[in-house]
Amino acid sequence: MNDSSARDKWSGRMAFVMAAAASAVGLGNIWRFPYLAAKYGGGIFLFVYVALAVTIGFTLMTVEIAIGRRTKLSPLDAYKSIAPKWQIIGWLGMAVPALIIAYYSVIGGWIVKFLAFYAKRLLEASPCPVTVAESKALFSDFTGGGSLQPLACSAVFAFCTAVLVLLGVRRGIEKSNKIAMPLLLVLCVAVAAMSLCQPGAAEGLAYYLKPDFSKFSWKTVVWALGQMFFSLSLAMGIMVTYGSYMRKEDSIPKCVFRIEFFDALVAFLAGLMIIPPVFTFLGEEGLKSEGPGLMFISLPGVFGKMTLFGASIGDVAGLLFFALAFFAALTSSVSIMETVVSSLRDRLGLGRTAAGMIVTIYMFVTLVPNSLCFANGGVFSCEILPGMRLLDFCDFAANNIFMPLCAFLTCVFAGWCIGPNWIVREIGIREGRFRLARPFAFMVKYAAPAAIALIFTFYILKELKIVEM
Repeated sequence: MNDSSARDKWSGRMAFVMAAAASAVGLGNIWRFPYLAAKYGGGIFLFVYVALAVTIGFTLMTVEIAIGRRTKLSPLDAYKSIAPKWQIIGWLGMAVPALIIAYYSVIGGWIVKFLAFYAKRLLEASPCPVTVAESKALFSDFTGGGSLQPLACSAVFAFCTAVLVLLGVRRGIEKSNKIAMPLLLVLCVAVAAMSLCQPGAAEGLAYYLKPDFSKFSWKTVVWALGQMFFSLSLAMGIMVTYGSYMRKEDSIPKCVFRIEFFDALVAFLAGLMIIPPVFTFLGEEGLKSEGPGLMFISLPGVFGKMTLFGASIGDVAGLLFFALAFFAALTSSVSIMETVVSSLRDRLGLGRTAAGMIVTIYMFVTLVPNSLCFANGGVFSCEILPGMRLLDFCDFAANNIFMPLCAFLTCVFAGWCIGPNWIVREIGIREGRFRLARPFAFMVKYAAPAAIALIFTFYILKELKIVEM
């Protein structure tokens, strides 16, 4: 697969940007960013996140895309082709999406459930708004009731992912992004507009947008750094894979800036959708205390209180929000699966259909225990580690161990093994002269690995109950 003509290719620069942005825009933006921003200072968290994204995030994404474009290989073989002793990074780049794909469809299935729930309410014209107690009971009964509903909903989401990947880069991924990404933006704006029209939303908007430096702490930096890696699809092998499909005539820095802009825009809009109304109805302390349950438990109750011109719009807002979450999750899921498929194609010399079917079977097999692990008393409900069921363990291993480790080794590889000039030369094919070469070299050799080591250290200390985060 070394011959670039044998690789799939994007039809143009914007096709690459849309695909990579679709990969970056996912549950990290819609679900994770708002509750972290709410918990760690609102406007100051947003400020720190943007600063980190345009420095460390830009550096790492540039490195990964350049390696993919230069080698025209998937992560599993890209690092090996440059320096065989460093192929461990490729294996980590394969392990992360393989772990994530095992449970990502389960969360997608939860979104499918709530999407169907709101669609049914609208069709039946339900007169009573959804309350927090009702949404909590719905989510609890759905995940812990012991039925096969979670498995069925996860299978629907996994099937949609598999179809788009099996159709290929242009017929599946690229065409779907041309529909999904504009629709995603429209839905973001629509739900954000509804949220901002609620009484008292101005106070929540000020909390979200106005940086309060008195709320700045080391926790703000650590969680903003972690969110940046999670949100931008870094250290997952995804950007290496998509870079391998990139044309030589496209500018890497310009593409990276556009991807980051689109990702930050959706995260920003997600904050506008969620933080002002939750702040209005639950207050600052309620907003901070909700955490990961914000999306599936608290938000439906908040939507139930929303009105426009005196009429309840809770069901409409809920349907639009979970439709938005579905498209965001699906585009990310496709990129995760594509990375694993690409690695199998390069390593085993398989065609897309054969490699895609292998990964599809793996995805469906692994979603069974992950989707049923929260069923009370179920066969898969045992804890892998104290307080961690299977899905939690896969998420912890992928995001808190393998991703930071892969990112750290990537920086060491780019900064000290092949050297920053290797990346700069690849950029120079289109740019001629990379004006940010010196700060880029500093970031990849010193700042980025130091920041990653910081994240990894605090994550481990948190799990050992040594620090409270």
